Amino acid sequence: MEERTLLALVVFSSLVVLAETIAQKHAIEIYSLHVDCKVTSRFAHTVVTSKIVNRANESREATFEVELPKTAFITNFSMSIDGKVYPGIIKEKASAQKEYDTAVLRGQSAGLVKITGRKLEQFHVSVSVAAASKVAFKLTYEELLKRQLGKLELLIKVRPKQLVKHFEIDVHIFEPQGIRFLETDSTFMTNELTEALTKVQNETKAHILFKPTVDQQKINPELDETLLNGDFVVRYDVKRGAAAGDIQIVNGYFVHYFAPHEMPVFPKNVIFLIDRSGSMAGRKIEQTRTALLKILQDLRPEDHFSFITFNSKVAEWRSSLLPATAENMANAAGFVQTLSASGGTDINRALLTAVSVLDKAERLPKSSVSMIILLTDGQPTSGESNVEVIQENIQKAVNGKYALFCLGFGFDVSYKFLEKMALSNGGIARRIYENADAALQLQGFYQEVATPILRKIEMQYPENAVEGLTKNNFKLFFEGSEIIVSGKISNELDLLPVEIKAQSHASDLTLKEEANVKEKEQVFQNQSYIFGNFIERLWAYLTIHQLLEKSISAQEEDQKTLEAQALELSLRYSFVTPLTSMVVTKPAGQQQTELANKPTEADNEKPSSFPVGDAYRLRSGSPPGRWRSETQSGSNKKLSSVVVRLRDKTRAQPLANGYPQLLLQLPKQNEIICLNTDGKAQPSVHLLSDPEQGLTVTGKLGDRINHFVQFEVTYVNPPVRIHVSTDEIVLSHDTESTRLPWTESATSTVQGLRVSVEKERSITASLSDTVTVKISFVKFPDDFLGLYFLNTDCFSDKVNGLLGQFYSKAHFENNSYINQRADERLLSVSGSEHKVTRQFKKDYRLESTSDPVSCWSIDLTP
Repeated sequence: MEERTLLALVVFSSLVVLAETIAQKHAIEIYSLHVDCKVTSRFAHTVVTSKIVNRANESREATFEVELPKTAFITNFSMSIDGKVYPGIIKEKASAQKEYDTAVLRGQSAGLVKITGRKLEQFHVSVSVAAASKVAFKLTYEELLKRQLGKLELLIKVRPKQLVKHFEIDVHIFEPQGIRFLETDSTFMTNELTEALTKVQNETKAHILFKPTVDQQKINPELDETLLNGDFVVRYDVKRGAAAGDIQIVNGYFVHYFAPHEMPVFPKNVIFLIDRSGSMAGRKIEQTRTALLKILQDLRPEDHFSFITFNSKVAEWRSSLLPATAENMANAAGFVQTLSASGGTDINRALLTAVSVLDKAERLPKSSVSMIILLTDGQPTSGESNVEVIQENIQKAVNGKYALFCLGFGFDVSYKFLEKMALSNGGIARRIYENADAALQLQGFYQEVATPILRKIEMQYPENAVEGLTKNNFKLFFEGSEIIVSGKISNELDLLPVEIKAQSHASDLTLKEEANVKEKEQVFQNQSYIFGNFIERLWAYLTIHQLLEKSISAQEEDQKTLEAQALELSLRYSFVTPLTSMVVTKPAGQQQTELANKPTEADNEKPSSFPVGDAYRLRSGSPPGRWRSETQSGSNKKLSSVVVRLRDKTRAQPLANGYPQLLLQLPKQNEIICLNTDGKAQPSVHLLSDPEQGLTVTGKLGDRINHFVQFEVTYVNPPVRIHVSTDEIVLSHDTESTRLPWTESATSTVQGLRVSVEKERSITASLSDTVTVKISFVKFPDDFLGLYFLNTDCFSDKVNGLLGQFYSKAHFENNSYINQRADERLLSVSGSEHKVTRQFKKDYRLESTSDPVSCWSIDLTP
């Protein structure tokens, strides 16, 4: 599910908007911060409690932040203010969204959870604290730890941002199988802090306590600055006894852990399918070369391999797979060092070519595992560009014969597209984050799949005695991982039998085991730090994750059924999942209702694109010129995203839940910019021109709704004009015109320019080595159009226009990327500086129920 086994117990910091003077700096004081975690048989139950006091003589806003694992589910949250408790209530997502939408109309905000990194997501809530008052925050979440590369890892990211009088991380681990090894590590530990760490371990239990005093937390005795800023890591693994694994039972629910070791490894037949389109130029292709050179060294002599590279064209390094001999690997290393990037992205033909090479391969080991590892950083822009057609083509070609692993490099990819394709073909998808360690991420993923030791694994239990069984058939098992199956024992059984069938490199295996139900139940009796129904909650957690994963590649009707089952379990066990939300209501007078939604990796998409729409509609009764904004502490040296607000000196309220007028992803940045004109209907707005690309885009604002309702996309070569409105699409070339209605899907090609219409959703215009233009059709609340640019690395230095200026090299150099002063942030646009502020806006590139996105606000009106 995520890169490494992880329990991010907490990345926490209770942050406050503070005045500049030293006396006021700690007016909001965190006087207690406790993290209590109970890990029982890989299932972790974590409670984060923060207690805050306002020592100022006026009300102040306190912000509680906790970073938790992406794979965890929040189960509870509450605030205690002046002795009164304000709980979070978990509801079905649509119902919670309706409640939030009502709050939005009152000018309130929402969106408590956002993705903050490759492993973590942040829970964030603010509340006003009266003078001399106290508030206590409590957040609970649960997660099943996943074993990878032979270990379980608990990552505790520590950032309290100030000295804390009562600071404590308390971790209890209970593993009935026995703890094989246990270690701790830290990026901030000093000799003084080491004295605050205690670790006690016996055969099956471990207790780790980190409880530094205020003096131990200090960087310097003379300064009130904390050392606690970094990672604290606990790594461990369990002992492996019975060949058929270990079964544990509590209150009629069982969990079965199976992780064989010291078995022969299958030879691999691997095709590395490498995107070398123009967007891979620079550091991405350099990191890819570095990773591939290291991966070549890790190939085993019995493995076979080859490379296929692709942009607008597909190129095979060799016509067949070669054994991993020293000579072949040396030749391959020479080839890897020549990889360069340019052109478009033909994913469909590249994948079909890889499947064909495996189909035609000769002299491969009879007992071997074949796989395709796809690395791409973009969406299909050449050849077949309809992702559903590509998915269908690949699934038909693979036909269960090979495993497909899809690695999405950066945020220009469509993760949903890659994830569905991988899950439909026996593999997994993984995002490679565009950081300095991207090459290590690639190597780390390869290591996870480098040692297949079993295939076609079937975990069999008595059908008449077990119900609610989680996934029990697995295509491949890799050394260092673990299979987990859970279910409910439906009859009064004395013995629970299990039979495991699988293929190893040496032979077919059949493993049998019987678990004595009463004896297994007694293992967990009288354990003071065990939450008694943990296996039932583990079963629910695992079932929900697998139902959601299965729904990704299911047909529409099956998808609805699977999601309904996952929703029912989410509500029954109070899990905040992608199908539920937690409604947090604040004290009277603060007038805020907020939502905690569960983001997914696909929600983390930040394509180099933008949509267009209106942000505000007039409303009587509101104070003129008032806009809610949120400032963030800390400094961002690069402006990732900016939201622009409508300049309206009358009265305003959000239109369509705050859909911005112009929303644009900055190239190679992690956030979003929204730009705003004066909001008046105009016959034509010059949005973008690139003379070297031969591309011009203009738009027209609607008279009534102030959304864009028409776009003109003009190409010089070939001489084509595309007129897109909410009513129809007209493709003009020479003296001929073709009308393409929104009511059906269609594709038309003119001299290499491919125009594809997805029924009632979008139109895409793509041309080799040219920026791809995508226009979406949005039906809520009024019909309007959204505009996107893909492959923005193709823009030349001469790109210009209201939106084009943001893609120019000079624009980034002038802004560095954002100029900052202590009291404001400034962005240079069209030669003048504009003040920007943090906002939350609806992003209609996502589903209508998605959280608002965090962005910056800038007004371009003079």
